Amino acid sequence: MASILQSLNRTIIAGIILAIIVFFIMSASNNGFSYDQNFWSTIFRYFHVLSGIMWIGLLWYFNFVQIPNMANIPADQKPAISKVIAPAALFWFRWAALSTIVTGLVVAYLNYYILEALSFGFLTNGASSKSIAIGIGMWLGIIMAYNVWMVIWPNQKKALGIIQVDADEKAKSARTAMLFSRANTLLSIPMLLTMVSAQNLY
Repeated sequence: MASILQSLNRTIIAGIILAIIVFFIMSASNNGFSYDQNFWSTIFRYFHVLSGIMWIGLLWYFNFVQIPNMANIPADQKPAISKVIAPAALFWFRWAALSTIVTGLVVAYLNYYILEALSFGFLTNGASSKSIAIGIGMWLGIIMAYNVWMVIWPNQKKALGIIQVDADEKAKSARTAMLFSRANTLLSIPMLLTMVSAQNLY
């Protein structure tokens, strides 16, 4: 077991194998899955939740751990964060954001509420409380993903030295990235509320 857990790749593979086993157990206990809309909705919802955990987890890591503690790190050790840790975290951060949005839109499409939710019922014959809650969450998520790709990542590339700029612009970019990351943290709190509460609405 230790040999599996000492390697991230082996750990992930073992987790996937275990998930497949659990999937077959659920399938057998339910007289098998029909490969219909409900099946694909479940699959995409699963990837939506996985992506969301990665995205919001990294967002909160940046805001609760990395940013507040950067001032406490000695100057000679900061390159370890800016050159190694932050770029790797930002890779998973931005792609998890995109994956969360894409899989969430697919789930909404497969469950026939995408237009109702995104328009809050204005383009359909009204919207249920559930669709309005999900719609608010979807729009908050879309705004957050836009911030990730169009503001945070371009500014982080300058702040981390991936794109070479002068010291003033580097400092300005770091501040902009931090403020938009903080804005996303703010938006993540009501966004998660809407997504969780929507499951108990009609």
